[in-house]
Amino acid sequence: MRVDALVHRAVEALDDSRGRASDVAAELALVLSVSEQHARRVVDLSATLVRRLPQTLAAMESGVLDSCRASKVASATAWLDDEQARQVDSTISSKLAGKNPHQVRRVATYWAMKADPEGAARRASVRRAERSVQLLPGDDGMSTLLADLPAEVASSAYARIDRMARTLRGTNESRTLDQLRADVLAELLLGTNTDGSGAKADVHVYVDLTTLAGLNDNPAQLAGYGPVPASVAREIAHQPSSTWRRIVTDPLTGAPVDVGRHRYRPPAVTDEFVRVRDRECRFPSCHRPAHFGDNDHHIPWSAQGSTSHSNLVNLCRRHHRLKDRPGWTYRLHPDTGAVTITTPSGATYTSDPEPLHDPPPLQRPGALRYEEDPVTRENTTEPGDGGEPSSRRRGLGIGTRTCWPARDGHGLA
Repeated sequence: MRVDALVHRAVEALDDSRGRASDVAAELALVLSVSEQHARRVVDLSATLVRRLPQTLAAMESGVLDSCRASKVASATAWLDDEQARQVDSTISSKLAGKNPHQVRRVATYWAMKADPEGAARRASVRRAERSVQLLPGDDGMSTLLADLPAEVASSAYARIDRMARTLRGTNESRTLDQLRADVLAELLLGTNTDGSGAKADVHVYVDLTTLAGLNDNPAQLAGYGPVPASVAREIAHQPSSTWRRIVTDPLTGAPVDVGRHRYRPPAVTDEFVRVRDRECRFPSCHRPAHFGDNDHHIPWSAQGSTSHSNLVNLCRRHHRLKDRPGWTYRLHPDTGAVTITTPSGATYTSDPEPLHDPPPLQRPGALRYEEDPVTRENTTEPGDGGEPSSRRRGLGIGTRTCWPARDGHGLA
């Protein structure tokens, strides 16, 4: 990590001293024994880190990031101007420790969208217009069918394929789950599927109500994918197949404190609350959406563990089973919802549930305030609160192609 930082500073110094000459990459390729194309990427990344992302480079020098993770910040902010890139760099510099490359890119992408929401909307519009399908011939009688689709469409399509494939598994089924997914996809495309299991799949988008109303342009979160521009969230939310869902969040932390019960098929509220809170599998680095996973009892039911949100954690099936392997221990912190996992070698990793909205900034010590948008402010009372105004804010939720608005206490599901 520190060595990588030294290399990037040296490469940028060389490139600057040579007046950004085009042959710098050719010389660097000889020094590093890599292709010129790879060397050009090193030159470009070095210039970006030194000139646009000094805090990211400092994180490399302190051992927090390596070149791979730093490149994720660079690519996620590449479309911003220099001032916006430095703003994002400063904002996220304290948020990247312990994150894998995918998580680093998610964080950087989210804040890049916040820095320039109009630019994010334009880019999304251009990319959606470039949707395509390609056939890539392969070896050994195989080919790859590649579909470049809007994130929510691809997520919904995969969810449907996965759900149908899982219904076909049984004692007499010899195909693996991957084979079943491939066969289901082919049958759907060729029109040969007759098993009747083609139920529409859900995708979950978390977005705040004020963004849906067009009062701000905060990025939304597509479960299993990451940030999407506000314009995309509004487009999904207002599709005829979308349903909305209320979520109440703590205005200071962004954590959900209640999930509305009104939906086409009323859910088990506790089960749904945990899926909203966790959003994805809670195993560090796993991003399988929570609505595909298992809500696991941290303290087993057989050991008098309660079926409550303080004793439930969402895990995908693979990491649920891993919990029972020798040497693995999972610890749920009921007060925060954080999960700490200890591996057989004794290393520990902690996963915190992401807040559904950004906590407000502190005003000054002893004067913590939360500014509500005057247009959406509700001065409500809760049962049993003695008539005092509620400190929680209400929201709405969207579901199936499910949208969950979720900042400033306003949630969609």
